[in-house]
Amino acid sequence: MKLFFFLLLSTTALAADFDNALSLPKRTENLVFRDRLKPNWLSDNHTFWYRVQTGPKTHEFVFIDAATGTRKTAQSLKDLGLPEKEALKSSTAKIELRRTTRTGEESGLKFINQLDADVDLFWISQDGKHIRYGGVRAGAEREQHTYDGHVWLITSRTGEHLAIIEAGPQEQTLIIDGKGLTPSKEERPKTEPKDRAPDGSCVVTSQADKVTKRQITIVDSTPTGQVQPKLKVLDYTKPGDPLPRPQMIITHKDGRTIRVLQDLYENPFTESGKLPVTWSPDSREIYFDYNQRGHQLYRILAADPRTGTVRIIVEETSKTFIDYTHKTWRHWLHATHELLWMSERDGWCHLYLYDTQTGQVKNQITKGAWPVREVLHVDDSKRQLWFLASGLRKEEDPYHLHLCRVNFDGTGFQQLTEGDGNHHIEFSPNRDFFTATYSRADLPPVHELRRSTDGTLVCTLETADATNLLAAGWTMPERFVAKGRDGTTDIHGILIKPSNFDPAKKYPVVEDIYAGPHSAFAPKDFGRLLTHHILAELGFIIVKLDGMGTNHRGKAFHDVCWKNIKDAGFPDRKLWIKAAAQTRPWMDLTRVGIYGGSAGGQNAMRALLDHHDFYKVAVADCGCHDNRMDKIWWNEQWMGWPVDESYARSSNKDDAHKLEGHLLLIVGELDTNVDPASTTQVVGALQKAGKTFDFMPIIGTGHGAAETPYGSRLRMEFLVKHLRP
Repeated sequence: MKLFFFLLLSTTALAADFDNALSLPKRTENLVFRDRLKPNWLSDNHTFWYRVQTGPKTHEFVFIDAATGTRKTAQSLKDLGLPEKEALKSSTAKIELRRTTRTGEESGLKFINQLDADVDLFWISQDGKHIRYGGVRAGAEREQHTYDGHVWLITSRTGEHLAIIEAGPQEQTLIIDGKGLTPSKEERPKTEPKDRAPDGSCVVTSQADKVTKRQITIVDSTPTGQVQPKLKVLDYTKPGDPLPRPQMIITHKDGRTIRVLQDLYENPFTESGKLPVTWSPDSREIYFDYNQRGHQLYRILAADPRTGTVRIIVEETSKTFIDYTHKTWRHWLHATHELLWMSERDGWCHLYLYDTQTGQVKNQITKGAWPVREVLHVDDSKRQLWFLASGLRKEEDPYHLHLCRVNFDGTGFQQLTEGDGNHHIEFSPNRDFFTATYSRADLPPVHELRRSTDGTLVCTLETADATNLLAAGWTMPERFVAKGRDGTTDIHGILIKPSNFDPAKKYPVVEDIYAGPHSAFAPKDFGRLLTHHILAELGFIIVKLDGMGTNHRGKAFHDVCWKNIKDAGFPDRKLWIKAAAQTRPWMDLTRVGIYGGSAGGQNAMRALLDHHDFYKVAVADCGCHDNRMDKIWWNEQWMGWPVDESYARSSNKDDAHKLEGHLLLIVGELDTNVDPASTTQVVGALQKAGKTFDFMPIIGTGHGAAETPYGSRLRMEFLVKHLRP
C-alpha cells in the first residue's frame, strides 16, 4: 500500500493540460444566456413579467400577455409600463435565488411541513442547477444531511418558490408555514395536533420497548481551535440491527385507553418507534402506514378508535422490494370515501382509485409501459390529476419528463408538453397557463408558455444561447444509446470529449459511475457538468450512463439490483462503451478507468474486482464498500432483511483478494453519511491479501471527500498517471 503519493508533472505539456483543465470553471462561467426565467404573474392572472440575461453584463425585462401571446421588452421594469403597485408586489414576492458558493463542515436541516400540501426540496448547486432531493409531505417532517454553506430551495408541487435557506455550521430545525422558513425555537408538545381527533374526543400515541441504538465513533484528528483530537459519537443504525416495535394507544377524554390491535402491523420498519397517523374528518378512523421490515409488504391501515380493531385499505406485496421512498404517494378524498394511490403492481409505476370503505380498487387511472414519475396537482372538484411521466414516446429518451393530465376514472389522458427534452413545469396562480422549460444534455433550455386546458402553445418565451460557452472551449455532450445485456433494452448515456479533440488520436475512456438504485443519474438537463469537462480536458473521453438496476424504467429493469448491489449494471455498461467505440475509433478500450463516490465508490472498486478484464484504473471515494456497514434505511431497501449471504456476496471487503488494476481509495475522516470504517476495513482486507493500492484519507472532511479541492486534484493525477501514456 502507498499511503501518500505525489505525481510529478514531468513535462511542460502535462502541466499546461492541468492548468487548462482547472481554469475551465472560471473561463466558462456566465456564458449561457436566456437560460433562466421566473414568471411574476400579475393580479389579472393572464399577464406576467420576467427578467432574462441577454449577455455577459446585459439583461432585459419582458412582459407577456398570456391571453394573446403578445410580448413587450424593456431595459427596466419601470419602462414596461406596469402599474407601480402591481410591479412592486410581484417583484417583492419573488424569492431571490442564489447558488451554493462554499462547502463547509457537515451539518443538517430538519424541515417541519405545517402546510396542507406536499412540498419539494432542491439543493442549488455551485453552477446554479436545481437538484431535487425528494419532498416533505403535508404535516410531516424530513431531516436532510447537508454542509455549512449549501443553499436549499423549497417549492410547491406546482413549482412556486416558497423559501430558500443557506445551511449553517449547526443543525437547524425549520418550519414550513407558507411565510417562508421559521426557525423552531422550542420543542413541540409531545401530543401533535395531527395525533388528536378532529372532534377532540381522543388522542393517539405510540409506545415501544426501548432499543439500544448502535453508535459509531469518528475521530476529528485536527479540530479547529485545539491541538488534541476530538471524539465524535453518533447514533447510526445498520442493516440487521434491532428496531423498536410500536404499540399504538388511544386515550379518550374520559380516561379510557385502548390498545390498537397489532396483528396487521407487527413488524414495521421504523427507527423512531412511531407510526405517523392521519384522522378521518369525522374522527371515526385513524389511518396509518405499515411498511413491513424487508420492504416486501406495504399497507395503509385504518383503526377504529372506539374498539382498537384494524382493517386494510391498501395492500402492496412484492417478491423483491417496494420502493417506499418514491412510489407510495397518496391523496385522500374523504368526501367521497376514496383514495388516490401509486403502485408498481403491474410492473410500472401507475395511479389507482380506491374505495376506502371496502378497500377495493375502483379503477386503474393510468396504464402502459411507462412510469408516472410525480403527481403535481389534484383537482378534487374536476376529478383530474396533473402529473409528470416519462417513457411516453418510443422515439424519445425514456427518462424525459412530460406533463400529463387524466381524469380519476382513467379517461381523458393527455400529454400536455411536446418538446424533445426533460421538462420542468410552473403553473400560473389560477392554473390556466403553465411555463414549460425543457432541455437535454446536448440542448440548452427552451422556455414555452402553454394553455393548461389542452397544452396548446401560446408562445416560445426564450431559447437559450450557448454560443459563448462553446467558444470558450466547452464541448457539447453527445448522447448515445446501445442495447443492454438482454439484447433488447436500450441503455442511455452521454460522452464528453476534450476541447482540443483530434479524431486521429486515441483517447483513454473514464466512466463516472453512480449506480444507486434509488434513482437514475445520466444527465437529462442541460448544464456545464464541470467535473466531467475538467477531466476531459486532461485528454480523456468521459462517459456516464444508467445500466439495469437503477430506477425509472419499470420494475423488471429496477429489480436487477435486489440482493445484488454488486451488479451495478456492469454487463450493460461494458456493452454500451464497446458499442460506442465501434463507431468511434478514437476511444481506446485498452485504457478504461472509472470513478465514483458513496454508492459510486462501492461501484468503482467493484469494477476492479469483477470486471478488471475491462476496467484498469479506479478511484473510489467514501464508498459503502460493505452494505452491512452502511445506514439501515438505504441498504435494507435494496438488499433486504434479514441480513443474509447476499450482503457478503456484494461486499468489496470480502472480495478484496480479487483486486487487479490500479485502485485509489479516498475517504473523509469525518464522514457521518457512510461509516469511514467501511473504507478502512477494505484497506485492511487489501493489506491482508498483499495487494498494492493507494489510500488517501482527507483530514477534516466529511462525505464526498473527492470533491474537495485536494481530493479532486488527487483523482485527476491518479487517472492521468495510470491512463495516459
